[in-house]
Amino acid sequence: MKNKNSVVSSSRRSFLKSTALVATGVMIVPRYVLGGPGYLAPSDRLIVAGIGVGGKGEGDLTSFAQSGKADIGFLCDVDERRAAASRARFPKAKFYKDYREMLDKEGKNFDAVSVSTPDHNHAVQTMAAMEMGKHVYVQKPLTHDIFEARALTKAARDYKVVTQMGNQGASGDGVRIMQEWFNADLIGKVHTVYCWTDRPVWPQGIPWPKESVPVPEGLDWDLWLGTAPKKNYIEGLVPFNWRGWWDYGTGALGDMGCHLVEAPHKVLNLDYPKDVQCSVGSVYVGEFQRGYFPESCPPSSHVIMTFPGNERTEGDLTMHWMDGGIKPKRPEELGPNETFGDGGNGVLFIGTKGKMMCGTYGANPRLLPTSRTEEVNITPQLERVPGGAEGHYAQWVEGAIAGYGKKDLSSPFEIAGPLTETLLIANLAIRGQDIRKEIQNDQGRTSYQYPGRDIKLLWDAKEMRVTNFEEANQFVKRNYREGWSL
Repeated sequence: MKNKNSVVSSSRRSFLKSTALVATGVMIVPRYVLGGPGYLAPSDRLIVAGIGVGGKGEGDLTSFAQSGKADIGFLCDVDERRAAASRARFPKAKFYKDYREMLDKEGKNFDAVSVSTPDHNHAVQTMAAMEMGKHVYVQKPLTHDIFEARALTKAARDYKVVTQMGNQGASGDGVRIMQEWFNADLIGKVHTVYCWTDRPVWPQGIPWPKESVPVPEGLDWDLWLGTAPKKNYIEGLVPFNWRGWWDYGTGALGDMGCHLVEAPHKVLNLDYPKDVQCSVGSVYVGEFQRGYFPESCPPSSHVIMTFPGNERTEGDLTMHWMDGGIKPKRPEELGPNETFGDGGNGVLFIGTKGKMMCGTYGANPRLLPTSRTEEVNITPQLERVPGGAEGHYAQWVEGAIAGYGKKDLSSPFEIAGPLTETLLIANLAIRGQDIRKEIQNDQGRTSYQYPGRDIKLLWDAKEMRVTNFEEANQFVKRNYREGWSL
């Protein structure tokens, strides 16, 4: 069997000799000319294809190009309107609407793929690229489902490709500073963590609109749906509001959890949670009646996860996740006018000897009271990523050029997969709130029970299943629309 990385090297050589990128005036000398197969020349560059190139996708591609070691060779987006800015920024790049067509026709001509599409299509697009031996950078959260996260994590090892999730705070100095504070025993062993966000800033906790509207011009709605069930287009779904619908998004947890939970996950070396429970904000329709909208994420939630204890924790660790503007009680050590977290979002570690907090991306870490931050002088022990959080992109580019296993990355799938699973396990508890059973009384009147609202879900990480509430397991691995598969 031919080695996947050999295929990639051959593809690069063919592309560099035959396509328009060479004509831009940048002379790229193929590695085989200089030193034979596997030779890494200082001038070697990564050729990247983007899937989902509007908005954040454009920003990602621009950051790869700004590394000075990557060329954007191909663009793919189902929405021509959203793709316009990237097409203008990278005029030499060839454009496609269907990623499957791009991979099939151009797979020989690029080394790596950047995926920045809605959550529900991450896994199929990423897996297709990895099966071709392509290195991949995938926006957070890594996947929509727990099963997908486990599958991509395994595939990255099997195909020996360089991977990175787009939670750039993992490359920032903040999380490394907090690791060093913890290692210096400044806060002792941790027993409780709070993570909170002001998200959602899109509609949630609402019914799926009865009225459909015309699909915007330039949007291929069927391709956008991809793995999701066939439905009519609704007002404002694209480009942003899909995040609040379970068919496509993963709610506030999926959007911000990778930026907030990442710090305690890494500092405390956490495993998968062993149980999860939650409460969610209610939406009322009619007189004192809670709305039942299982298609939509709730307007707010408070999730409590229990992680098995380890050498960094004081017994089992309790992690609180709060969204929709809910925040934990301010620490007594924090001054009345001092900002808690970064205002809208934050993380608080509570240890046996002290506390520390940070904002989004692990930024602006502080010991509590904050005056203690200036008093402590810890010699840096952990290597920093050049450029910090913004260096997250160049780190992946350089890792991909070097090849699998040659460079350490901040959020490869072996880290990003379990982190994403943790967030999706929390979402099981949230989604379980809206599982209902119909009850008929003796008079023939219908009422409903919600068996998932007042229980703690017990999680078997090895088997990837809830052991005490079978109905929740339907969300571990969803059914794809016919014609789509992982």
